[in-house]
Amino acid sequence: KDLSALQRIITTLANKNEELHNFMETLSHSLAGVQVNCPQAVSDLEEEFDRLFTILVEMKESMINTIKQEGAKKTQELQHQLTQSGGALKSAVELLEFANNALDIKDEDEFTKAAKQIKDRVTMAPAFRLTMKPKATDNMDHLMVDFNQERQLLQNLKFLPVPRAPEMEVGDCLVLDNTVSLAWKMPVEDSKIDHYILEYRKTDHEGLPRIKDERCWEVVDNIKTTEYSLSGLKFDSKFMNFRVRACNKAAAGEYSDPVTLETRAFNFGFDSSSSHLNLKVEDRSVEWDPQGGKGLESKVKGKENKGSAHLTNLKNMSRSGTPSPKRTSTTRSPAIRGGRDRFTGESYTVLGDTSMDCGQHYWEVKALKDCKSYSVGVSYRNLGKFDQLGKTNTTWCIHINNWLQPSFAAKHNNKAKSLDGTAPGRIGVFCDLDSGQLSFYNAETKQLIHTFKAKFSQPVVPAFMVSPVGCHGRCTPTRDCILYQRTCPVIKT
Repeated sequence: KDLSALQRIITTLANKNEELHNFMETLSHSLAGVQVNCPQAVSDLEEEFDRLFTILVEMKESMINTIKQEGAKKTQELQHQLTQSGGALKSAVELLEFANNALDIKDEDEFTKAAKQIKDRVTMAPAFRLTMKPKATDNMDHLMVDFNQERQLLQNLKFLPVPRAPEMEVGDCLVLDNTVSLAWKMPVEDSKIDHYILEYRKTDHEGLPRIKDERCWEVVDNIKTTEYSLSGLKFDSKFMNFRVRACNKAAAGEYSDPVTLETRAFNFGFDSSSSHLNLKVEDRSVEWDPQGGKGLESKVKGKENKGSAHLTNLKNMSRSGTPSPKRTSTTRSPAIRGGRDRFTGESYTVLGDTSMDCGQHYWEVKALKDCKSYSVGVSYRNLGKFDQLGKTNTTWCIHINNWLQPSFAAKHNNKAKSLDGTAPGRIGVFCDLDSGQLSFYNAETKQLIHTFKAKFSQPVVPAFMVSPVGCHGRCTPTRDCILYQRTCPVIKT
C-alpha cells in the first residue's frame, strides 16, 4: 500500500512539474511578446500621431496660403482702384483750373468756345466715370477659424475599443463523427461585434496548450455567430485545442481561455513483424501479394476515423463539461511477436500494433468491390502462428466471403453464426472492454450487425485476415477512429 501510494505521489508530482514547466514556458513566451509588442505599439502610436501632425501641418499651410491669396487679391484690386482714382483726381484738378481761368475771358466767342470745351471735358472726365465704391474691403473675418470642436476631438483621442475575450461554452461543445461543434458567448453583450476568429490545432498533450507544440494553429475567420462546426476532420491526435476571439470594425480582442477536447483517438498500425509472409504490410495497408504481388486484387480499404470526445475546460481542470467515461487505455508494442512467431500456413493474418485493455474503441473497414474474402475482428496478442481468426477462443470476428458461395458470418471459438443480409460496404467495429462487448455495425446506416459478449481476460488488438481466394487482397482499416457510449443511441438495433 505504501509503495502504491508513493507511486501515485510521484506521478502527481511529475505531472505537476510538467504542468509548471509548460506554464513557465507560457509566461516566458508572453514576457518576450510584451517586450516586442510594447515598443511596436509605441512605434505604431508615434506613426499615427506623425500622420496626424502631417495632416495638421498640411492643412495649416493650405489655409495660410488661402489667406495670403485673398489678401493679395484684395491688395491688387484696391491698389488698382487707388491708381485710377489718382489719375482721375489729377485730371479733375486740371479741368477745375481751366474752368476757373475761363471765367476771366472777356471775349464772348472765346468764352463760348472755352465753355464748350469744359463741358466736353467734364463729360469725358475720369472722375465722373469711376465707381466710387471699393472693390474690396479690409474685412478678413470670412477666413477666421474656430477649432473648439476639433480640439475637443483631439483631447478625446483614445485607444481603439477592443472587444472582451469570449467564453467557451464547454457543455455545448461536442466532438463526433469527424466533426467538432463549438459554442461560445460574450461575457457582456456587445452590439459592435462584427465577427469571430476561431483557431484550433491538434495535440497529444492534455492540459494547457504548449508553446512549443509541434503543430501550428489553424484559423477560421469571419464567423458571424457564436457557434461553429468543423467538419471533415481526421482525429489522428489524442486532443485538440480551441480558442476564439471577437472582432469589431476596428480591432480584434483577446483570445478566450483555450479549451481542450479529447478525441480519444485510437491510433494503431500494422505489426509487420508478425504478419504472414504472403502479406505485404505497409503503413496503412495489407496486400495479399505472393511472388511480388502477382495475381488478382482484393482490397479492404479503411475509412476516415470518426469519434466522440470527452471535453476539458483548461480554465478549471477539476471540472468537466460532460460526464467522463472510464479513461481509455491502450499500449503500443512495435513488435508484438518475434520473427519466429510470424503467422504462417493458412493464417493470412496481421494484427494491430496497439493493444486495448479497457475503455471503448471504434474503427471502420471498407471493402472495395473486388474483395472476395476477408475477416475483421479482435484477438489476444498470443494468437498462435497457425491460428485463424474466429477458430480459437481468443479471437472474435465477422467473416465475409464473396467467392463462389457467398457467406456472411460471425465467428468465435470455431463456431460460426450466419448473419442476415449482405455485408455492408463499410463495417464499424466497436470494442467496449469495460462492458465486455464487441459489436459490428453497418457504418453507413449505423445498424447493428452482431454483438459478441465476452469477458476479455487479456488486452486485445485489432485483427485482420485477407484470404487468397483466387484474388489479390488489400486491407486498410481506420487506425485512429474512436467511439464511445454517447454515440450508441443513434445506432439502430
